[in-house]
Amino acid sequence: MRRRDFIKGIVGSAAAWPLAAFAQQPALPVIGFLHSTSAGPNAGAVSAFREGLKQAGYVEGQNVAIEFRWADGHYDRLPALATDLVRERVAVIAALGGQASALAAKAATSTIPVVFDTGEDPVKLGLVVSFSKPGGNATGISMLTNEIEAKRLGLLHELIPTALTIAVLGNPDTPGNDIQLKDVQTAAPALGVKLHILEVRSALEIANAFAGLNQQRPDALLVMSSAFFDSRRNQIAQLAARQAIPAMYGHRLYAMAGGLISYGTDLSEVYRQAGIYTGQILKGTKPADLPVIQPTKLELVINLKTAKELGTTVPPQLLARADEVIE
Repeated sequence: MRRRDFIKGIVGSAAAWPLAAFAQQPALPVIGFLHSTSAGPNAGAVSAFREGLKQAGYVEGQNVAIEFRWADGHYDRLPALATDLVRERVAVIAALGGQASALAAKAATSTIPVVFDTGEDPVKLGLVVSFSKPGGNATGISMLTNEIEAKRLGLLHELIPTALTIAVLGNPDTPGNDIQLKDVQTAAPALGVKLHILEVRSALEIANAFAGLNQQRPDALLVMSSAFFDSRRNQIAQLAARQAIPAMYGHRLYAMAGGLISYGTDLSEVYRQAGIYTGQILKGTKPADLPVIQPTKLELVINLKTAKELGTTVPPQLLARADEVIE
């Protein structure tokens, strides 16, 4: 072999090797993360989701990638965001932040697996065929939060037994809001309380609603379950404190933000489980073979520091039933 042919062969092989090696690198599977609200208030939820993924053997940036799509509280944006993830050919869609995300993802694809969380019965919503055998391409966690609003109203009245008028803060754009409201209205007469219904759809409307409460002066406030409210929990808890109104919320993050009392599912556990299911699907398990999870534990959290600031005495029997007391 002539010298120049030998050198040419070496150079050619060296140049081709990195390209060949790069081509052999497998592409990371991509998770589409679809959420009805915003990134900032959900940092803890995303961390819990990543923790679940890690338990299933997946670490973002190492063996999996995540494409985030946030609707920022605008539920009408969810269908387009879900379609965008389908166009990106993600391996699985984690449709979280309530049934609006789940329904948008389910409508966008019948083939890409979907992991959801929802406060309403997923069978009634058409997301799954049954809890034990979901069928189709979707499964997830059903918190059934819409079914415990009456229980929350009862706990709030137990906390403030002298309450005659209770304001109810709801978001009509939240799927299931009408069901929650109906349950609360049905339960109110037995408690001997009148309800003052407040409908809000934006941060500005929340502020305006609380400004109105300052004039109407209800005895207490029930904040109904809504992913939008969850994303504005700091604003709501602060306004309730400013108006010195005892308020009941949907889960512990409100109490941690200064809210007086909360009753509901531990959302961190919900997102962790969603991460586990997403990882299992990436490993090859079909959604149809993963039963819908129903959290069995509901947490009662009381913020005693806030109670003292409001001048509210928590009944000993209610305090004894609390799963956590913040002092």
